[in-house]
Amino acid sequence: MDTPKKDPKIGKVFLGFAAVCILLLPLVVFSAFSSEAEKPAPATITPPDGNFDYRGGTIFENYDRISQEYLGGTSTERTLEEYYSRRQYLGSPPFIPHKIEKAENPQLQCLTCHAKGGWTEELKRHTPLTPHPEQTACEQCHVPMTAENLFVKHSWMSADPPRLGRSYLPGGPPPVPHALQMRENCIACHVGPGAVDAIRVDHPSRGNCRQCHVPDTVSGLFKRKSAN
Repeated sequence: MDTPKKDPKIGKVFLGFAAVCILLLPLVVFSAFSSEAEKPAPATITPPDGNFDYRGGTIFENYDRISQEYLGGTSTERTLEEYYSRRQYLGSPPFIPHKIEKAENPQLQCLTCHAKGGWTEELKRHTPLTPHPEQTACEQCHVPMTAENLFVKHSWMSADPPRLGRSYLPGGPPPVPHALQMRENCIACHVGPGAVDAIRVDHPSRGNCRQCHVPDTVSGLFKRKSAN
């Protein structure tokens, strides 16, 4: 019985493929050693969004507008008693305790002193900052003082001011005892010589205040429910 003969074409194709592999092998080895590893792209830091943490971006924006002299100031004569005496009730806008000079641009006359702070010769003290300088119609909420008795006697009583320093843990940051609406800029009331002494902080250079201080929304102590 005759054995089948192998096709010489298959052997030639195999030899040709092997020859191509041998010729390309040095090129592959050279490219592997000469190529550099791809460097990772540097991390990009995106600026804070103005809508994060109940418009917390305004803290950073207003911080850059205030002079370093004001931020580093420590002297003040304002007290909490004076602070509340200029408000009709807790949380209300304070009245204007000085005369108002009409300016060419009424919307900006208040911000001339209350946007960046400064010394006022009339009251002999530093001007407090507004926590909402983006609101330019100031006299829409803040009204001048008047000596006239316009209202009749009533029995309405205001809520007691919040108690300060109520940290939940020893040494912990105290919670924010008030609402955040129109009070997004924490440094306006808690930093500088125009701030009330009892609530002025000693770390104005720290970034987001509400990273540590959160609004106090809990009305009572937490109690674990029983399994029964």
